[in-house]
Amino acid sequence: MHGFPGFDGDETIPLPAQFFSDLLPFLRDRAELMVTLYALWLHAREGDTHPFFRARDIAQDRPFYEGLADAERTSDEALQEGLERAVARGTLLHLRAKAAEDLPEEDWYCLNTPSNRERLRALEAGDRPHIGTWSIAAASERPYLRVVRPNIFTLYEQNIGLLQPLIADELRQAEREYPPEWIEEAFRIAAQRNVRHWKYVRAILERWAREGRDHEENRRHHSQDPERYISGPYAHLIEH
Repeated sequence: MHGFPGFDGDETIPLPAQFFSDLLPFLRDRAELMVTLYALWLHAREGDTHPFFRARDIAQDRPFYEGLADAERTSDEALQEGLERAVARGTLLHLRAKAAEDLPEEDWYCLNTPSNRERLRALEAGDRPHIGTWSIAAASERPYLRVVRPNIFTLYEQNIGLLQPLIADELRQAEREYPPEWIEEAFRIAAQRNVRHWKYVRAILERWAREGRDHEENRRHHSQDPERYISGPYAHLIEH
């Protein structure tokens, strides 16, 4: 066991309250927990000056990188899986970008905050939002990028459980019928309510399809109305 001399109290960083209420109780994977905490530390340290980071930026922190390894995964495998799980859960946003057309794409990540969501929307629209010293935005008149979203199978396995063959066709059909951001948000709502059932996720999507859903307006509405999904045919699935 590596010894620890205790905190010296010289430097602290803030952690959002949601980390303890909406994330920590559900983080079962050690690599995802470590990567999430590291991303929060980077965000607190860099803020809006440099909101995006790569896996190799984390790997440069050798003690942290080497500490990611466990009995089943190398440091690199654990880092990649931790990042993938954090993206699938919605903690991190993921994009592939390159500074110019003749340079290779790289995977970039940032904390899923309102300001970073706005930055990615602006980048997708071809605008150049203020991103501090982020080198990709500064290196090109218009960055070449595509936002990468996890597919529905990844979301299912990381929020519900092992994928069963009988459910695969349903998931493929839902992926054809609903926008990716709807699917991600529905899984996120189910995870926050600790309802690990595909039927519940599907009920959310079907309700949005029937009633309409403006992305930002309803995002605020759902966060203010936690009872919205606990009535109806799947109410018995929720643990109070």
